[in-house]
Amino acid sequence: MNNFTPDQRFASLNLTLPPPPTPLGVYKPFLIVDKFVYVSGHGTVKEDRSLIIGKVGIDLNADEAKLAAQQVGLAILATLKANLGTFNKIKRVIKVLGMVNAVPEFERHPFVINGCSELFAKVWGPENGVGVRSAVGMGSLPDNIPVEIEAMFELEQN
Repeated sequence: MNNFTPDQRFASLNLTLPPPPTPLGVYKPFLIVDKFVYVSGHGTVKEDRSLIIGKVGIDLNADEAKLAAQQVGLAILATLKANLGTFNKIKRVIKVLGMVNAVPEFERHPFVINGCSELFAKVWGPENGVGVRSAVGMGSLPDNIPVEIEAMFELEQN
């Protein structure tokens, strides 16, 4: 898989992108500044535009929350694809901020956000697909989604 492009690596995963989410507030979901792409916080949008809902530790366990984080990663990929046309224009993942809507006793935030981080590592490889990261707990998130993630990427310079 090392010689494959990010688009080819994604295709090999047999995952389906949801429709790119549309802003529900006053913000841009995607912004290029210089050689960087900033992606606003994305939620758990599924293929039918519905959301995975629930608080981790009550409604979802850690494994279910990790799958929800992967779904957020797919939503981020959908926004990248809609705006860039290809994952190949992304050189590397710079930063991921993962927020987990969890009960105060929940302590496995990094495990949950790995659902997104592992997806990015599969698309851009273990070096370029892994950036710096924070995984934190929140008392609530919009619409009671279990995970919200924002990310920053570096563009290929052609």
